[in-house]
Amino acid sequence: MSDLISYQLEDGIATLTLNNGKVNAISPDMISAFNAALDQAVQDRAVVIITGQPGILSGGYDLKVMTSSPQNAVALVTAGSTLAHRMLSHPYPIIVACPGHAIAKGAFILLSADYRIGVEGPFNIGLNEVQIGMTMHHAGIELARDRLRKAAFHRSVINGEIFDPLGAVDAGFLDKVVPVEQLQATALAAAQQLKKINMTAHKNTKLKVRKALLETLEKAIELDQQHLG
Repeated sequence: MSDLISYQLEDGIATLTLNNGKVNAISPDMISAFNAALDQAVQDRAVVIITGQPGILSGGYDLKVMTSSPQNAVALVTAGSTLAHRMLSHPYPIIVACPGHAIAKGAFILLSADYRIGVEGPFNIGLNEVQIGMTMHHAGIELARDRLRKAAFHRSVINGEIFDPLGAVDAGFLDKVVPVEQLQATALAAAQQLKKINMTAHKNTKLKVRKALLETLEKAIELDQQHLG
């Protein structure tokens, strides 16, 4: 599939493992690999598990690309927001097995999934954009507004507050936290449970539930292209 994202299919479950250096930076090539892996998962009619390396899901967008030119930054953010839209409307369930840190775009991957499992430990989860001098993009604001608890949304997006795993459950980034040695088994058990649902009903219900969010994201992506460009 790709050196950046490995794809393993077993018993109707596709596991996508991010593997792009020590922080799993989200680059244009990484997003292309992500889309190719999701294409394959649709073809395989598989429930999806997304995971990373021990200790980290992703530290966010590739800063080398983000600082190389305004055009490159806009293109990367647009591709990332479009990926979030795709994940939110994916026809099969998406689980994220977060093995540690998830910062910026790493946290947005959590917010784009159907079920999110984290691990116990001294890990950071959240949106640090304002901490590093980036005004939050429209698409990120709308995704966070929809998926985070209201009080946590303001603290996260405006203040750049970072949460530990249990705090991330309360905020809305994660659904549950388990000991690290149980992450894989817990994700597989969740995937096996989700395999039992009717996938047509899942897809159609997902699109109904997220109709307003998906339409808002489409408008936000357009706004970001105008504003950031």
